[in-house]
Amino acid sequence: MILVAKNLKKTYRTPQPVEVLSDVSLSLERGASIAICGRSGEGKTTLLHILGTLESPDSGVLEIAGTLSTRSLAPSLRRRSIGFVFQSFNLLEDFTALENVLMPAKILRHFASRKEGIELLASVGLAHRADFPAKLLSGGERQRVAIARALCNDPSLILADEPSGNLDAANALAVGDLLLSLVRERNKSLILATHDTRLASLCQTTYHLAAGKLYPIA
Repeated sequence: MILVAKNLKKTYRTPQPVEVLSDVSLSLERGASIAICGRSGEGKTTLLHILGTLESPDSGVLEIAGTLSTRSLAPSLRRRSIGFVFQSFNLLEDFTALENVLMPAKILRHFASRKEGIELLASVGLAHRADFPAKLLSGGERQRVAIARALCNDPSLILADEPSGNLDAANALAVGDLLLSLVRERNKSLILATHDTRLASLCQTTYHLAAGKLYPIA
């Protein structure tokens, strides 16, 4: 298993106690894909943040790539084993597409060549935009750069939070198809949170998150 989560619980205490996750368990095999659907405010982003070690649960166990996630190990697990795709892209606007793609390697102090970065951009159809500042790219292009960046350190797991949420219908369709095809081609595991039922249907398994619990959708 690439990811095993058991009995995750999370309650936000302010301004008043709100239980966001209640006894959530989930497992994911290598090469498998899961979609998590649900209304806004049900905790999809919180769950992805916990699975990605960006946030800690109040209780429960999380294991990624055979390693138990702890507070001290979480940063290393996150950098080496997880690639993120965010709804808001989270690119460095004044850096080029290529510099954004190679940033995870730079953070890990791994050498990654321009050629490797160009190859990642080519995989999302943007090799010709390598030297464009991110702020000059369209929304669809920015999300493609974000997908290429997520693959930079060759992570086992990709977590995508509403990857088509800020895009028009045509770009949402193209970006969704691209993400799923790259995950399959590179044998990555994927968990995505989405309102897009078509995008969810491309995944092997779909869950609905409501009232803090996950329910499988047949």
